[in-house]
Amino acid sequence: AAVTALVAQYMGAGRQQEANYSLNQLFTIALITGVGLGLVGYLLAPWLLQLMVREGAVADAAVLYLRVIFLGLPTMVIPGLFHFAFAATGDTLTPLLVNGVGTLVNIILDPFLVLGWGPFPRLGILGAADATVFAQGVATLAFLGLFVRGKGPLRLEAASLLPHWPWVKKALKIGFPAAVGQSSTAFGFVVMTGVIGRLPNAEAALAGYGIADRILGILFIITDGLSTGLTTMVGQALGAGLMTRARELVRKGLGVLVLILSGEATLLWLLRYPLVGLFIPGRGDVIQVGAGFIQAFAVGMPLLGVFFAALAIYRGAGHNLPTMVLSMLRLWGLRIPLAYLLGFPLGWGASGVWWGMSLSNVISGLAAGGLLARGSWQRSVIRSDPSPPR
Repeated sequence: AAVTALVAQYMGAGRQQEANYSLNQLFTIALITGVGLGLVGYLLAPWLLQLMVREGAVADAAVLYLRVIFLGLPTMVIPGLFHFAFAATGDTLTPLLVNGVGTLVNIILDPFLVLGWGPFPRLGILGAADATVFAQGVATLAFLGLFVRGKGPLRLEAASLLPHWPWVKKALKIGFPAAVGQSSTAFGFVVMTGVIGRLPNAEAALAGYGIADRILGILFIITDGLSTGLTTMVGQALGAGLMTRARELVRKGLGVLVLILSGEATLLWLLRYPLVGLFIPGRGDVIQVGAGFIQAFAVGMPLLGVFFAALAIYRGAGHNLPTMVLSMLRLWGLRIPLAYLLGFPLGWGASGVWWGMSLSNVISGLAAGGLLARGSWQRSVIRSDPSPPR
């Protein structure tokens, strides 16, 4: 979040030196954070798994998997940073290609390491972790090569990598709320899965939810791309001081996201049964539950467009405290309590959980619209910056 706001606004203001310095400082922060969290996660992996897995053999394999993933955490953090740095300059093709290569390497390597094809030993779940980290390492090296060579306007420079406290402080002020919001959201989805797992028909509910969620994930690729573009354009307009253009981008971006999600919601509602059935033919109970989830979720999707737009706009502006509050409100303040209340005390079962989730999108979308109307996003975060040390 910090790299998108700072790089986009500096590029919009024509201050390429500061944009480049921001990338270098954030690279150092990301590397230190990735290594630190990776070591902590490696040490805590057995304890974390005790909370979720009790069977000995499964737990042992899961600990190995998790420890490899944690040790490889820097290779997952760095590509994300570089992806958003490219996007902040307006280049979304390069990170798409690099990440695509990483994904392809992972897909190719998985069966060799998991199943022991050819000269490779059969590693099982450990092989899946090794393949993931190796593939992410390939993407990391590719990104590093591009930024060391200076692909585009940004490049890594050894002299700019040493942490400069005023700059680090600013980056943390912008990025920390976003990190808290994203972490709480990720954990909240785990809790939400636990709520679904408590339903009487838990197996069918989890299967139907999983299928429907994957269908939504495919559709959200479009809105994710549009949101990234909106973040970049708003950030560059604010950096350049073009407030009229920024407001126009906000209006148009909001309208496009709501329109697209409304269209997707209509198609999902009409095709909910055949879409779910495509993934699990012959399981009428799962199809019924999955279609019920899509039916309820589709009702809230237009206002989910407002929510997505607000997150994108405030990230571009560099004001991530509102995005943190919105994200936590949607999941912890609304979704989990409403899903539990409607599903269990009120006795609606799976339908209650689905409608609780949909209602959380409706209410948080209305809250996001009210926040946008206040206009508190209309402030650049680069006006009183410290200068890079010379």
